This record gives sequence, structure tokens and C-alpha cells, in this order.
Amino acid sequence: MSRRRQRFYLDTSVLGGCFDREFEDVSRALVRDAEAGRFQPVLSEVIAAEVSLAPEPVRDVYAHLAEIGAEVISVSAEAIELAREFEGRGILSPRFRNDMLHIALAIVADVDVLVSWNFKHIVRLDKIRLFNGVGLENGYRSLQIYSPREVIFHGNDEN
Repeated sequence: MSRRRQRFYLDTSVLGGCFDREFEDVSRALVRDAEAGRFQPVLSEVIAAEVSLAPEPVRDVYAHLAEIGAEVISVSAEAIELAREFEGRGILSPRFRNDMLHIALAIVADVDVLVSWNFKHIVRLDKIRLFNGVGLENGYRSLQIYSPREVIFHGNDEN
């Protein structure tokens, strides 16, 4: 019986990270992992809208991931409602609605891991617990949230 590839939602910061001196090596390694089929990349309409305003090289990373078979999820009423609940609970301010929508989309789509470089609003233990608490209250499973550094392939990981 073959195992299902894990689904990784790659938020916009990961795509932009491919062109940031601090994050480029790891971000590009993650894209190579997607190319090698080590996980199923998941993108969204929100990411598409965000990268439409980004420099061309970032748009090219999005297009490349789509070309290699990334799943692209649509914004649903269910995800919008969950994001509203995050906002209503004060997890993040309304200014960061897209960050809440990324989380909600990943939760509703039942992805395995959301990958982000956004340490201010997303990859923070206190925020992860709050997002997952609301998700669990609404009948969803917990979402794993990590930076690319924690999820890239490190060669022969037998130990």
C-alpha cells in the first residue's frame, strides 16, 4: 500500500523567500523538494492574488509550482467564516485578514502542514495554539505550522 504524499500549503512568504538573502537557500530547497515529489504543494487563490502584485521572479515561482502540479484551492464560504471567527477572537487584527485566510484555507482543505516565513503572525506557538483551538471547536483537525527550515529534506534521514 503506497502512502499518500503530505500536502504542504506554501504561503506567499515562501515564494518570496526564494529571492530574500536570508531565506533563499532554504526556500529554493523546498521548491526542489516539491519538484522531486517529496510533498504535494498546495497554493490558493489568495496566494495568486498576492503574487500578482509581487515582482516577476516571485510570480514565476508560483507559475512553476502550478506547472509541476500544485493543487490550487479556492476561497470558500467555509474558509471565510473560519477566518472571520479568528478575527472575532482577536487572534490577529483585521489588517492581517489574508494571514488569517491562509490559515483558514489550509485548515478547511485539511492540508498536513502550512509552511511560512511569517514569524510575526503565523509561525508562532501562541498563535498556532489559538488558530488550532478555534479550528478544533469547529470540527477540524489541528494544522501543523512550520517554517521551511523544519520541513525541507535533509538527505538520508534514517536516524
